[in-house]
Amino acid sequence: MKRDRLGNMDYWDKWIRFGEQAIFESKQIVLTPPGDPRYRPQFIFGIVQDSYELALRRYSRGDPISELSVFDDVMEFWEESRRLEEEVWSPEQFHTHKSWTVNFDLYIVCFWLVGLALTLDVPEKQWERLLVLVGNEGEDLLLDSVIFSRKTGRKIGDNLCFPKAYRKLLDVTLAPTEQQPKVLRAYLDGWYTGLKEAGPTTSPSSHRTPYWYKFGDENFEGGAYFGRWCIEAVAVAKAFNIDDTLCLDHPHYPGDLLKDGRSPRYPDTSALVQKNWLGRFFSGKP
Repeated sequence: MKRDRLGNMDYWDKWIRFGEQAIFESKQIVLTPPGDPRYRPQFIFGIVQDSYELALRRYSRGDPISELSVFDDVMEFWEESRRLEEEVWSPEQFHTHKSWTVNFDLYIVCFWLVGLALTLDVPEKQWERLLVLVGNEGEDLLLDSVIFSRKTGRKIGDNLCFPKAYRKLLDVTLAPTEQQPKVLRAYLDGWYTGLKEAGPTTSPSSHRTPYWYKFGDENFEGGAYFGRWCIEAVAVAKAFNIDDTLCLDHPHYPGDLLKDGRSPRYPDTSALVQKNWLGRFFSGKP
């Protein structure tokens, strides 16, 4: 059964196949002679984005946690994208695209990938490669602290890059041990709404809210929705050894990342409709 309450299995199967094919085709394009080199870094990074979104779709569908890791593709193509960025982008462009303080989407993606790496226990070599790409050491009190849980010696920032979105999650880490489960649950209750307009005030309004924030609200069947999972919360639970039992039934908490089989599962609505139709057919009822 699936982990996400939204979408039936037909939806998840269709868009997971689509994502797999999109990644395959993008890899083939990367092998061809490049066009305008200015756009190539972002195109290649698109494979990174497609890869982590694919992992989250698989989680939503209910796939085993052992089958979620996409870090081989993430590392390979993020490293290549970074290499090309350094060749074709100006220092100002590089800063805008790679600094947590000015790029809300980047900060969230880095938090997600760090969280997935921690909960999936990626090998040390992949972890070290990821940290090089994540960068921004000493820029954020919360995310640096999460990284520090596995990378002792990581410099920890003094401030939060985005306090509107993450002050309450930082409060979880500062709470007395016996209070942390309740504070984590309270954070989850406000996580999604707290992301709206939480990005840098210096950015255009369209860049202050995560790019995926409205996925699924309109044209659900279009396939953009990959779930709304608070990877940040499960990363904090892992990093600070917090009992997350109170959070397991929360619709945004991906608790199976820490230990598979704990989170709620939901029946496939399309299968139930078919079963009910067949029952009526064979019983002769309308």
